[in-house]
Amino acid sequence: MSRGTVLIAAGGTGGHLFPAEALATALGRLGVSVVLATDARVGEIARTFPAERVVEIPSGTPSGGSLLGKGMAAVKLASGVLVALRVIRALKPDCVVGFGGYPTVPPVFAAATGGVPTLIHEQNGVIGRANRFLMGRVSAIATGFPKVKGLPESLARKTYHTGNPIRPAVLAAAALPYAAPEPGGTLSILAFGGSQGARIMSEIVPPALASLPPEGRRRLSVVQQARPEDQDRARALYAEAGIAAEVAPFFKDLPARMAAAHLVIARSGASTVAELAAIGRPSILVPLPGAIDQDQAANARSLAEIGAATVIMQADFTPERLAGEVASRLEDPSGLTEAARAAKSAGVLDAAERLASLVLTLARIPVPERPAQETTS
Repeated sequence: MSRGTVLIAAGGTGGHLFPAEALATALGRLGVSVVLATDARVGEIARTFPAERVVEIPSGTPSGGSLLGKGMAAVKLASGVLVALRVIRALKPDCVVGFGGYPTVPPVFAAATGGVPTLIHEQNGVIGRANRFLMGRVSAIATGFPKVKGLPESLARKTYHTGNPIRPAVLAAAALPYAAPEPGGTLSILAFGGSQGARIMSEIVPPALASLPPEGRRRLSVVQQARPEDQDRARALYAEAGIAAEVAPFFKDLPARMAAAHLVIARSGASTVAELAAIGRPSILVPLPGAIDQDQAANARSLAEIGAATVIMQADFTPERLAGEVASRLEDPSGLTEAARAAKSAGVLDAAERLASLVLTLARIPVPERPAQETTS
């Protein structure tokens, strides 16, 4: 028998859907029914999302673009609110949870207007525009990082640091201990960039590693995500340099590959940073440039400040700079162990359970364990 119903609103990108999936899994274990509200971009991901139903609600992005584009996005958001109101009246959820992005706005706004308990979760170190719009209207705010830029002190009383919920596959990988390479041994590198970052990784990582001295190249083992159009060039560079490499556009077992790596080179999206911390792996992070909120830069700093990561801004991310970073780790791998330990110290393995407890508290469903810890962000 269901202990209640929670409507989870999340957009069609992994950065929002992965933590939403982790929360849905935790709520399901507690006997709570979950319904996912999302937009048309979600596609195939909805088929495996642990929800009893998936409802599509129109949304738009009114930031950037032309005035006409902004106007059309505003109309889509307004129509989405009307659709969300009908869904909420029919579903009668005990709580509505939003994970950021504009697809979150119609369901959470409609729920708050109708007096339904509401919660938003901010995965990044800077509050996003959609959550910024909603933060004054919701019942509670959960954060992935202890400090989130853009959250006013006036909202501290309803702000909770839960951490970023992580998927079961990441939890499994987190159980694997880190062992740095022996002096003179093989250094395993994992390089990936997500949908918006794979191109720069293909442009910089292969030539950087290929420029190392022959002895260094022989000691490398590389796994790299590359766009289909970049794969052949990356493979050819690695083969010519005599570097053992596996190149593919997508890895279904990315958490396991992260755990198998001595060093990760990646963008610094919220999910990536949370997973690096949970698994405890050293990294070189290249924040995505050009973002209005500079959220990836804030995420990366959270690991850099504790010695878990080296941050290279994209303007400085050159083959020469990266080659120097890798060469120093080949010469002295001892620092990798310290960086791995520092990363692990920032991991929050029970973030999904913390967030689920907060949701149940808002929904007035008995909480089986401890609630999330309150913090001032």
